[in-house]
Amino acid sequence: MIETKKEQRYIIFALLVLAVYLSPLFILQENAHIRVHDNLDSNIAWYKVLARSGEIFGGVEGAVPQIINGLLSRNAFGTEYSVIVWLHSLLPTMTAYALSQALTRVTAFFGMYLLLKNHFLPDGRWLLLNISAALAFAMTPFWPSGMLSTLGMPLALWAFLNIRSGEGSLKDYAVLTFLPFYASIVLGFFFFLSAMGVFWLVDCLRKKGWNLRFLFAIVYMTFVFAIVEYRLVYSFLFKGEPNSRDEYFHAQLPFWRAVRLTFKNYLLGHTHVMTVHTLIILPATFFAFYFIVSKKLWRQERIFVFLFALNFFLSLWYAFWFYEGWLPLTKKFHFMDTFNFARYHFLRPMVIYASFALALKIITMQGVNWAKTAQCLAIMQLLVLGLFNDEIIYRDKPTVKQFYAEDLFAEIKDYIALPQEEYRVASIGIHPAIAQFNGFYTLDTYNNFYPLSYKHQFRKIIEKELAKNKTIQKYFDQWGGRCYIYTAQLGKRYMIKKDSKRHLKNLELNTAVFKEMGGRYIFSAIPIDNAAKNQLTLEKVFVTKTSAWKIYLYKTF
Repeated sequence: MIETKKEQRYIIFALLVLAVYLSPLFILQENAHIRVHDNLDSNIAWYKVLARSGEIFGGVEGAVPQIINGLLSRNAFGTEYSVIVWLHSLLPTMTAYALSQALTRVTAFFGMYLLLKNHFLPDGRWLLLNISAALAFAMTPFWPSGMLSTLGMPLALWAFLNIRSGEGSLKDYAVLTFLPFYASIVLGFFFFLSAMGVFWLVDCLRKKGWNLRFLFAIVYMTFVFAIVEYRLVYSFLFKGEPNSRDEYFHAQLPFWRAVRLTFKNYLLGHTHVMTVHTLIILPATFFAFYFIVSKKLWRQERIFVFLFALNFFLSLWYAFWFYEGWLPLTKKFHFMDTFNFARYHFLRPMVIYASFALALKIITMQGVNWAKTAQCLAIMQLLVLGLFNDEIIYRDKPTVKQFYAEDLFAEIKDYIALPQEEYRVASIGIHPAIAQFNGFYTLDTYNNFYPLSYKHQFRKIIEKELAKNKTIQKYFDQWGGRCYIYTAQLGKRYMIKKDSKRHLKNLELNTAVFKEMGGRYIFSAIPIDNAAKNQLTLEKVFVTKTSAWKIYLYKTF
């Protein structure tokens, strides 16, 4: 009873810490600072576009009319069975965002805690370490639209290990059933489930029997994902015309650059699965590994040793997926370019934080002073993660309100005074997601799954600008996910604020192609000095106190 009460107090304290961590989102709402890259510049706008399109339940051959002249497949926006889609469809943007963050982090905490408590550190004396590691895991700055794609893995592993041991119950299958509705198979669970398949196979090879319960659970969760992600399955099985991913080529790094990327990823992590492990967790795991080596604890700590090695292997795999040595295979098997197998490193957050908990245990066992050191390491990691709160690390970026600038774009809409579906726009110096969020029909976009023919047509608009700048030329031609109006002068700068003193000089756009595609207006974040040579005329300059941008509205003539 005493242990139960202590556990309850620790859990309540951890949830209070999470509540404080999340509080800026709920208190500030659209005045909060959040991640821009692959968030404000894309996914959040996509949810709004999809909700407004009336195509949430659109057919697998359907399209979203607001973007690239209706050529963007409905399937590019993911499944309607995802909870995050409905949060953003039914609630204001930042209310949906805050609730999604809360749901993900609370689930991540309980998932990691149950995994550690039931399978890795089941002894009651490790209660505080388990709570600390689980709380730290839940505070990692995960990619928001990934939802539980990575942070849900510990909960899934907990359920699988229960089933593997023969102690599985309905609650475990409930976990395997509901997680696919708040996670993505291509952004995490394909790699997790294939790893579970390897785990099952290793069990078989070690003569532990076929364990059909475990195999069935893996197949079952895969089946649920296939139902939920039916659009993705359809696109994979029934590929239509070539799309933008057909010009994505990943195998480009020479050997030594791949080696360098291995250590960079191992030490610093990756933007989509930020683990913030460099300062505290990495030294802690090396301390623990030193004790294992010096005291020959290989057998007793075999789980930690496995996770320690797996962590480095995942970084090695990630880096060498981009090694040029793959070229012969990618030319023969095109799916190796179109599917990002490097994402096995998305397993690293779970691996790193499970390793952290085990490392703290190993350090604690070295004596009283070392036990105090372990406690200090846990507290320091939580403090470091607290400093990685969005409101702190993105404080120099625009707020959500400043970014989407709804008042500014409402003025532009009123000035143009035409139904938005009757004309097309494109942006220079700002993300096209801003115009999309505000209801404008755009020729430019950020999507990695759109017709290749459209990419080639759009390229004609910026052909001369790409020729001046090899960086953006390679970026567009060998990926093209950002189908933007690039300029040689600005390069990959998409957030030019209203206080900028820049001017666009010597701009060379093929405005004739722009007009052929329906383009009538350009929203430029800076003035274009030679607008007339590009068959553009400045209509008006728009700026408001609450917007991060000053928009120079140009019209084709």
